[in-house]
Amino acid sequence: MTERRIEVGLLTRVEGEGAVRIDMRGDKVTRAEFRIFEPPRFFEALLRGRGYEEAADITSRICGICPVAYQMSAVHAMEAAFGVGIDPSVRLVRRLLYCGEWIESHVLHAILLHAPDYLGYGSAFELAAAGHEGLVRDALEVKEAGNRIVSVVGGREIHPINVRVGGFWKLPERRALAALREELLAAIPKAVRVLDWTASLDIPDHARDYTLVSLWHPDEYPMNEGRLRSTAGLDCANDAWRDHFEEFQVPHSNALQARDREGGEYLVGPMARLALNFGRLSEGAREAAGRAGLGPDCRNPFRTITMRMVETLHALEEAVRLIEAYQPGERSAAPVEPRAGVGAAATEAPRGTLFHRYEIDGDGLITHAQIVPPTSQNQPAIEADLRAFLPSLAGRSEAEITHLAEQAIRNYDPCISCATHFLDLRFLDA
Repeated sequence: MTERRIEVGLLTRVEGEGAVRIDMRGDKVTRAEFRIFEPPRFFEALLRGRGYEEAADITSRICGICPVAYQMSAVHAMEAAFGVGIDPSVRLVRRLLYCGEWIESHVLHAILLHAPDYLGYGSAFELAAAGHEGLVRDALEVKEAGNRIVSVVGGREIHPINVRVGGFWKLPERRALAALREELLAAIPKAVRVLDWTASLDIPDHARDYTLVSLWHPDEYPMNEGRLRSTAGLDCANDAWRDHFEEFQVPHSNALQARDREGGEYLVGPMARLALNFGRLSEGAREAAGRAGLGPDCRNPFRTITMRMVETLHALEEAVRLIEAYQPGERSAAPVEPRAGVGAAATEAPRGTLFHRYEIDGDGLITHAQIVPPTSQNQPAIEADLRAFLPSLAGRSEAEITHLAEQAIRNYDPCISCATHFLDLRFLDA
């Protein structure tokens, strides 16, 4: 029986440093490892002894693509610990800021990193040169609209500096948002064109019966707030992540993985959000999803390229709605009185549910921090995908199997640097 080993020493078009090893015996996959070898960056340790108000700025440095998600989970967790209630204007602006991050992150992945896979190109530059220049230009202009939201609301495009516990250092002026509204309206038809193009791609036929997990909100598509729900029947407060899930380590990854308390894998991200919240998409996003043949029952991870564009369109339309409804409050932040306690919260990063938990002493200093990124949670599902998908490719060349294995991993837009933030160091006596 033929034995083959497929190894990719360095994955490209992903954020961070990772590799893949696949061993096949005939048409069976005997080993599938998503190897994260990027060195740990110790963010949870860096937070210990720091003031609660520093968490938002420190955690935003975990990622240059999704800093808002880290800031939002951090401030929500701190506010839960201190019993802080935020003003309606702050809640609206936070959601607007999150819209900006979804737009710029989803488009970056879908067109610049993921789309080349479907047409056999090595980069978006090759994609543009091969006759898709208009597509790439549309995508970049939509991405710029997202960047502009983050800049106007957050103070700068990368690692925003305007977020604080209780609200913002400064609320945006209505005239600045009015100008931004025009840019967003101009970006909507471009996003629709990009979305429709992704729906025309030749998508591999692969689906599994995933357990999908995301936030759920009764009135809106979830970003900052909601309950944790799953397709397996879970329904709990979003600060109860540790009651139902746990982190663990495997030898081949510097990033912790996650599973449910019964040992099962699960999946977070756009597929999960669509499955659990499809009816709360904006009208335009629902119509576009219908044209693309997407609904809450889709379980093909290769279709996440279009799912991300559906969420991009939703975020654009939601941002316009929020700007039109915006009325600046009298204060930019609610008062905060630190106290000893524990605070936890989850929000929806572009890649999926992001959980933060902090223990804080009476002086407002962080004594313990736990950060569970989406990529950490998705690692077991990624490896299970490889085990389920690759046997159907046994008759293909090594080059084809390697390409499709990399593509399967890029389905999840893995943020490897986000996932490698810990090190469990133990000394054993000789």
